[in-house]
Amino acid sequence: MFKRRTKRSWVRVALEVVYPRGGWRRAASYMGHRLSRLPDTPRRIARGIAAGMFASCTPLFGLHFVIAALGARLLGGNILAALLGTFLGNPLTFPLIVETSVQLGSWMLGLGGGLHFPQVMAAFGYAWAELWTNLYALVAGEAPNWLRLRLFFNRVFLPYLLGGMVLGVVSGVGVYFASLPLIRAYQTRRHNRLRARFEASRAARPPRD
Repeated sequence: MFKRRTKRSWVRVALEVVYPRGGWRRAASYMGHRLSRLPDTPRRIARGIAAGMFASCTPLFGLHFVIAALGARLLGGNILAALLGTFLGNPLTFPLIVETSVQLGSWMLGLGGGLHFPQVMAAFGYAWAELWTNLYALVAGEAPNWLRLRLFFNRVFLPYLLGGMVLGVVSGVGVYFASLPLIRAYQTRRHNRLRARFEASRAARPPRD
């Protein structure tokens, strides 16, 4: 019933991840309306968005939805708002999040200058390949080499995790206080509009005998 009549190709799906259909401005407007229309209090919705923002700053790719949902549950926020809030980490903001997190984490750990965004992404790719190579070596009865993965963990993943958590907390607090008045204003305006529509409909009814 809710499926597309024309199935999208994998190329089309990949392109819409980088540049949504209708542009990022329309996508942001759509997300804003979805968040504002959630049947919950402004505080719970704003807490959910903050949890989603925090999850987007972590290097635990593939677990952002889980982290956002757990964070929303812990903060008493709206879980659906948290899942929608993870989209704050999109292709436009992701390079900035990664760069800031790794640089901040490297500085906190005393590692000097951290890697830049292209180097971090390349390091994750090499790490996944190295992991599968070592797992295959274990199955084949060969000796695995974990040196490169240890270097990746100490030089890339740990700084990213530490810096991302700090950035996630700061960004989450900022998103909470920025979104709370907007959600309140939108819900109040929508409530007044619906009430005015109801009163107009009620006034238009013919009087009973």
